[in-house]
This record gives sequence, C-alpha cells and structure tokens, in this order.
Amino acid sequence: MTIDDAPRDGLRGGPRDLLRLVASGAAVSRADLARLSGLSPSTVSQRVEALISEGLLQETGAGKSRGGRRPRQLAVPTGGALIGAVDLGAHHARLGTLDLSGRVVEARSRPVRIEDGPEAVLGALLDDLAALVPPADAVVPGQRGGSAAGVDGLRGIGIGIPGPVQSGTGRIVSPSRMPGWNGFDVGAFCAQRTDVPVIVDNDANLMALGAHRAAHAHLDHAVYVKAGTGIGAGVISGGVLHRGAQGSAGDISHCRVVADAAPLCSCGNTGCLEAVASGAALVAALREQDVPVDDLTGVMRLIEDGDRHATALARRAGRAIGEILAVVVNFFNPQVVAIGGRLAECEPLLASMRATLYERCLPLATEALLIERVVAGPDVSIMGAAHLVIDRVVDPS
Repeated sequence: MTIDDAPRDGLRGGPRDLLRLVASGAAVSRADLARLSGLSPSTVSQRVEALISEGLLQETGAGKSRGGRRPRQLAVPTGGALIGAVDLGAHHARLGTLDLSGRVVEARSRPVRIEDGPEAVLGALLDDLAALVPPADAVVPGQRGGSAAGVDGLRGIGIGIPGPVQSGTGRIVSPSRMPGWNGFDVGAFCAQRTDVPVIVDNDANLMALGAHRAAHAHLDHAVYVKAGTGIGAGVISGGVLHRGAQGSAGDISHCRVVADAAPLCSCGNTGCLEAVASGAALVAALREQDVPVDDLTGVMRLIEDGDRHATALARRAGRAIGEILAVVVNFFNPQVVAIGGRLAECEPLLASMRATLYERCLPLATEALLIERVVAGPDVSIMGAAHLVIDRVVDPS
C-alpha cells in the first residue's frame, strides 16, 4: 500500500494520525479531521479516500447537519480485518487478535519454554494465533486474507521478543536468556508460514508503544521500563517509538550499577542492572540466602508476606533501577517514566525507584515528571504490537 504525504517535520496529520482520530472517537467526519489536524479539507478528503480504498476506514452513513449538507460519518471497520499480535516472554506468551482501531478482540496466555528454540516456540504460537482467527467465510468481502498458517483475515502480525532485535530485519542479536535464538530471523521464519506482513520488535518497545497510545498519547517524550524475569525499556521521542541506529535504544539491562556488588551477568560482564534488579536476579539472590523460591511468582509472594530478605532485595533492585533511570531522565528529560511487568506490582521496589529518581535527578527534570505504573493491563504489549502493524500498513515508509 502507498499513501502519499506522510507528516513532515513533526506535523501530525498523516494517514496514520487521521486513522487514530477516527478510531479514538475524536473525529467522525472529514470536517472533524480537518479541524483537529489543521489540514485543508481537500488534503483530508484525499487521505480519507486512500484509507477507505485500503479497507482501513469505512463510511457508515450521514451524520447530523449543521446548516449544510449532512456529513458522511467515518468509522474504523470492526469485522473481518484483524491484526495478530504475540508478546513472547521467557516463560509465558500473550497472544491475541485486535481490530484496526487497536482494540483487543480476543486474547489468551500460554506457557512457553524459550529454551525449546525458535522454530518450536514460534511455530506453536502461530498455530495458536490461527486458532483465534474467524473462519475464512467470516472475513469481510474485499479484505485481504488467506495464509498457509490458516490466519485468514489478518492484515499483519506483530511479534515481541524478550531480547535484542535488529531494527528493520527482525533478526535476534546476542540474546542473554534465549539459548539457540542468536541470529535467528524471526520475520523470515514467520513469512514462510503466512502470507501477511510480519513485524518483529523487542518486547519492551511494544509495551512502550501500547502504554503510550493507551495512556500518554498527548505526551511527546516518555520512558517505559519492563521489569519481569529480565529488564529493559522502550523510549518514546517526539511522540513516536525511538529505536536508535540498530534497534538497541532503551536497552538498560546491561548498564552497570557501579554502587552495587558485582554479580556476574548473563552477558558475561559484572554488575549489570539485569544481574542486580531483574526477577531472575532476585530469585538467584534469595536462593543464595537459602530462601526457598522457585520463580518470580514465589518472590512476589514472599514480598507480599513481608519477608525481610525478599523485601530488602526488592528495595535494592528499586534503587538500582532508579540509578540508571536517573541518568536517562537527566539526559533525555521525558515527561513520564512508567514501569510495567511483574515487578511493577512490587510496592517496595517502586517506592525505592521513585525516591532514587528524585534524589539523583536535577529539579528541572523532575518538577513535572510523572513516575507511575503502566496501567494498560495485561494486553498492553499486544496492543503495542497491533499498533506497530497498523502504522506499517497505513504508511509503509
């Protein structure tokens, strides 16, 4: 698909922005779009017609007249055209289908064993995703569909990976907790099993995109931390996801926490944030203290029960995250820092992180800074995956 006149120089009036205005309910007509975007009526009409021709918008009838011709109302199609999304974690995956407005149609979780390797894990997830898609005869006429994997009706698939993903290629590069995945081309593998576009990105980036669209779309600069078994971050700059030159922007997991002792990290260095503050690090530290714990769920249970060892480690993890984020905040000056993932539910960690940020950051950087949890719920990352696909479908450039 080619739609011309993408926004330039930070202007937000491109096709994807018009689609979002309709999807959010802010605009229901061409006149609304012209008023909200600042574009001329002729430009809005041209872009709307292109979106309609691609099945991304539809006309639903005439609206209320305000003294002239009754405007034709616009809506995002809710049937037939779906986006598939997968958020892969070290032990669990969340997958679902979403409509073209980014709303979840159906979602489910399933356990995974990342050590089973990419072919087995991704093949099973694509099969599960196909099971969520309505039969081919339920697809709205005119919508593109059909695939070898049975994912009829999908306009594309977004996949989040819990490791470094090279921007533009979908290839995994030196993941620290994914044995057998290094160098694997996720996009190419999935392309062999489906004839729809597949977009691959780091899981923290997808959480950042989903959280930003859900709660902070009016803000231009934000940092979203995903803290679970591993730890990472996604960066929103100028209202869009910032990946950097190769796709590693926001990867705070291997920044060294100088003030802490130096446990060996899975990357081979010592004292990395992930080796000190991730869920896997907390499990390892408790086991060293002879506290019986199997996984992060067990750690969270100990903290909720007031276990002093687990609580002390959570506070230490919060300080370590705060130290790294203080550098990020002073350098980048975001409007919001939000933390998601399982460890975001840990109040001692969150309180310690917040206190460290206020202590280490310049007053100008924190006087209006929002520091909060990601509130978009368990589907935030698959929402981000869907928006990634929607943006690419609307504007391939």
